[in-house]
Parts: sequence; structure tokens; C-alpha cells
Amino acid sequence: MGTLKYAILGLLNRNEMTGYELSKEFETTLFEFWNAKHSQIYPELKSLNAEGLIQYRVEITGNVLEKKVYTITDEGRRDFSEWEETLCPIQTASKDESRLRLFFLDGASPDFQQRFLADQLSQHQKHLEHLLENQKKFDEIPPADDRAFSDYLVLRGAVYREEAALQWIQECIKLSGQRSAESKK
Repeated sequence: MGTLKYAILGLLNRNEMTGYELSKEFETTLFEFWNAKHSQIYPELKSLNAEGLIQYRVEITGNVLEKKVYTITDEGRRDFSEWEETLCPIQTASKDESRLRLFFLDGASPDFQQRFLADQLSQHQKHLEHLLENQKKFDEIPPADDRAFSDYLVLRGAVYREEAALQWIQECIKLSGQRSAESKK
């Protein structure tokens, strides 16, 4: 099984959750560095349950609505701990549609190239503002043994990533403008 297994085990190691709550964690907490759709999460939950790494209990809400609340088992905790304490290689490539488009942007008009880059700059600025707003919830750096410490580290990494992206896009805009001016001569 892939890394999704460990993302789910890690979340359940922190708290018991329903499938819906797990999906929300991917959308709101893990989205900066990992994503998974409902269509991936539920089959993975079924597999993890079959392996004995998680279990669930059924809760009734209202008159008929059943929901499964998942918890990690001792075996799941051991498996997660082993994964957690294993070194991993850096990820050098990820799917990024904007970079793919930029790679092929030489066929577009200079005006569109500038518009595309300006739009990317604006999107990254807005995302950085969002991250900095999230960072305000930390009055200080949490202690290393606090779960919030890991959250803080990942958030700081996202801030640095966006700052670097902004710097890079500004350079792209500058270089694209220079090349466009040179080609008009």
C-alpha cells in the first residue's frame, strides 16, 4: 500500500474519526502537502480494516442515519510508528499544472504570457496571505513534544514555499518582459 495508508493511520492515531471527518482533514489540514479524494479514502479504509490496522463502530444519529467511527488498532499503531520512524527520499517532482503550462508557454503570445504570470503571481500572493493568517493562531512556537509543533513546521514550510514561488514568478515576469522587448527590436 502507498502513503495514503499512513496518512489515514496518522490521522486516526491522533483522533478517532468518521470517513467524512477524514475527508475534511485532507481538505483543510493536509491539503498543503497531501491530497486524497473521497473515492480514494473509503476503499483505503476498507482495506485497512481488512488488514486489522483499524476498526470501526457504528453509531446511529437521528432515527436511521448510521455512521462508522474509525479507530486505529494496536497493530495499526505499530505499523504507523515503524513508517513514521523510517527515513524517506525527497520528492523532486510533483504534478503542477501551472508549471506544465509555463513549460509550454513559449507558443503563446507575449501578452498572454504576461497575463498568465500576473495571474499566477496574484494566486500565490492570496495563498501566502491565507497561510500567514493561519500562522497567527500560533502565539509562539509550540514545544517539540506538542502535536501543534508538527503543524507549525508544516505551515512554516508552506509559507517559505509560497515566498519562494512569488520570488520565482516575479523573476519570470521580469525575464519574459525582457525577452519580449528584445524580440520586438
